[in-house]
Amino acid sequence: MTLLLFSPPCWYKTLRPTGSAQLRAAWDPIVSGHRVIQRLLHVEERYMPSMLYISIIQRDPERREELAKWALEVCCECSCDEAVFPLSVSLLDRFLSNSLSIPVSPYCLAAGCILISSKLTECDNVTADTLCAAAEYSFQASNLLEMERVILATLRWDTAAVTPQDFLPHFLISLKEMSGVGDGGESEGELLSTLRRHSDTLAAMCACDSRFMGAPPSLVAAASLNSALRGLGNKSHFQLAAMGEALAELCQTDLAVLQCYSEMIEYALRQRLRSGLQQGPMEKDEEVETERPGTPTDMREIDF
Repeated sequence: MTLLLFSPPCWYKTLRPTGSAQLRAAWDPIVSGHRVIQRLLHVEERYMPSMLYISIIQRDPERREELAKWALEVCCECSCDEAVFPLSVSLLDRFLSNSLSIPVSPYCLAAGCILISSKLTECDNVTADTLCAAAEYSFQASNLLEMERVILATLRWDTAAVTPQDFLPHFLISLKEMSGVGDGGESEGELLSTLRRHSDTLAAMCACDSRFMGAPPSLVAAASLNSALRGLGNKSHFQLAAMGEALAELCQTDLAVLQCYSEMIEYALRQRLRSGLQQGPMEKDEEVETERPGTPTDMREIDF
């Protein structure tokens, strides 16, 4: 079966900068591999929100998802680095997990998390004035800077959290070495770049979806990469099975759990795409066919 797709809104696009060139260090293969993955796996649990907070949010997810989507739209509009948004959502969840209450100005809280995340990950960080303008001046710059201090105090300045985007480059390199990703007609660099871009987008979608709040960042990264591999449709069933096993081993989870989360991601993507189709203008004779939950969406059909 086929699924009619459309050009998705901003919060389906990757968060790579499109403006002036960002100052970046070159990729160092020495700081990759199983040793780094093991360290990230050991640290990631420290930055998970509490189970009480997760259960509260999952009973009534609308407000939290609204804030997360607003943060993603702001990061897109400001051409932030792809690491800014997931880190800002992690800060948001950890702050709310500590306080268990949303402040008077929730958008000021979300903007404060973006401000801190941007300062940590970018050379040219988003300014307070830009964030105030994005919120249509529902708060002032002085309020935002005060909120920044409150967030930092609440989290005790422990802000460099582990996110799915921290795992993705290491998973890609390990998967290339273990399973031969890139050994085909498409150039290796182009395929790895496409997989990273699609995985980033799927992981960003998961950050907006409260159903994935209880999943460790490593599992979200592995499931996003697995879904991107399935969606590209250029690998045989045997190759996909081998890569799925490799990803499950890398994030130290059961293969069935990885497949379950991969299907959850694909289902969430189809839900949001169908929702966008219903909200947007439809051609007179257009029809959207429903799919089986296990059928991956072809990622090449989506305009990222």
